[in-house]
Amino acid sequence: MKRINISHVSNMHNQWLRTLNFYKSEMSILKGILTEVGGKNSNAEMLKDVEHFENQFKIQAINIDTIAHGIHVNIDAISKEATNSSAGYIDSNLATEHDQLCAQAEDEEKIMIELIRSFRKFAEKWM
Repeated sequence: MKRINISHVSNMHNQWLRTLNFYKSEMSILKGILTEVGGKNSNAEMLKDVEHFENQFKIQAINIDTIAHGIHVNIDAISKEATNSSAGYIDSNLATEHDQLCAQAEDEEKIMIELIRSFRKFAEKWM
């Protein structure tokens, strides 16, 4: 049976939530730049890209909220486990959920890094 220390899991949850919050804040900044770029230009190609980035920011905001919600649900389940167990470890089901959340958070970070890189190229082209 796979067991993970509860304090280690808690630290990881906090790290993921901070990272997700950072990217959500970053998207707010990027949306402002997108509005500025879109307001200064009327090129059809550029407007198509503006729409693309608007849609991507919406999709990623939803993904971030979904992952953060999953993390909070996992935190609650682990808290209940901690009160019922004096060993300081979580059971295998919670460990599996934890691993899945880890993969989701890491995938979202990769997506955001690529989205930001792509957006910067776009902004440099049209500013």
